[in-house]
Amino acid sequence: GADSIEASSFEDFYHAFEEKCDRLGQSRPTAVNLAWAISRMKQTAQRNKSLPITKLKSRLKEEALTILTEDITTNQAMGQHGQTLIKDGNVVLTHCNAGALATAGFGTALGVVRAAANAGKNIRVLANETRPFLQGARLTTWELKEDGIPVKLITDNMCGFFMNKQEVDLVVVGADRIAANGDVANKIGTYMVAVLAKENNIPFYVAAPVSTLDLSIASGKGIPIEERSSEEVTNINQKRISPEGIEAEHPAFDITYNHLISAIITENGIAYPPFTESLKALANQK
Repeated sequence: GADSIEASSFEDFYHAFEEKCDRLGQSRPTAVNLAWAISRMKQTAQRNKSLPITKLKSRLKEEALTILTEDITTNQAMGQHGQTLIKDGNVVLTHCNAGALATAGFGTALGVVRAAANAGKNIRVLANETRPFLQGARLTTWELKEDGIPVKLITDNMCGFFMNKQEVDLVVVGADRIAANGDVANKIGTYMVAVLAKENNIPFYVAAPVSTLDLSIASGKGIPIEERSSEEVTNINQKRISPEGIEAEHPAFDITYNHLISAIITENGIAYPPFTESLKALANQK
């Protein structure tokens, strides 16, 4: 990080800092929040270019901690808006992990679940395991267990079964980037869940901060999809599950189109279709 940079002038410091920022940004091409935070840190450096390097580093650390505390506050506000969509006794289906482990704290989709539980609503969660990296199985279930919120783990290909049996009341997922028209990029498999929810007349909600909105992109077709290692598909816990020589595809995200989404929950309120207007209005709120 910035602490490791040795430089005597701002120009030398910023050159090295920018290289680190750009390398970090390239690691997550689909997610826009990281790019937003990196841009904010670059702006902070530029605004404080007259400071001695040691004080500049301290100022950057302060800004990073400010982003952290703001994110928790944002997630809590999002949770309060979102929990109004959950009724006492509801079963909520989730996909991937959008909880405290994926954010600064409290979570986005799981923040909505937490807020509902904190409001005294008796809810249960069905957590998709989320192949191939099993974030639902490893992370979401752990968070909910720690919070004492009833959760059952299911494989991704079971969610349609439970929806069809009317054992799911709503779906809440997070997002890595949201286009101006409300198309959502999220963990691979989200599109499948949304199609099944639509077929079974189950509300499908997306919980994400305003920083996830990318109004410069008209639709999901313009969102880059990160490709990850095929070994995450052919192996589980470093043990190969497919024959040697078999190739695998691994797009890490997919696009859920706006006609499949019931509402998008943000810290500024809930956006309903048509999303082009409602998301722009929420993004412009201070």
